[in-house]
Amino acid sequence: MLKGIPDIISPELLKILHEMGHGDDLVIGDSNYPAASTARRLVRADGHGLSELLDAILSLFPLDSYIEKPVLLMQVVPGDTTPPAVHPRVKEIVRKHDSRGDEAVGSLERFEFYERAKAAYAIVATTEKSAYGCVILKKGVVR
Repeated sequence: MLKGIPDIISPELLKILHEMGHGDDLVIGDSNYPAASTARRLVRADGHGLSELLDAILSLFPLDSYIEKPVLLMQVVPGDTTPPAVHPRVKEIVRKHDSRGDEAVGSLERFEFYERAKAAYAIVATTEKSAYGCVILKKGVVR
């Protein structure tokens, strides 16, 4: 046991977060995301959703302060009427952990998101059920 580490952060995920360097990307994928077929390093977080995991990760993980949008969401596909219910919660969590608030959050078209995610240091596979419940985080510098 360690003090100050949220219980939702598994030993495997803690190791990944520690190994990552400035500028590395971490993907948190929802239950529909093709994590196993695209990850260079895969961490399973079954039973957990995006919001709770994102909050725990950002309590340990600095966002990159040298780029404008260190948090990227997947854009809704044109014509899809499914509202991305989790996106406002992501912004709320980012506001809690980064002084830039909503300004730190951007988005990528679905296939751009997939291509960027393939190059990520790791992908965390959750069982998030909300549509578009995926995010890419760019790690910053620990000061």
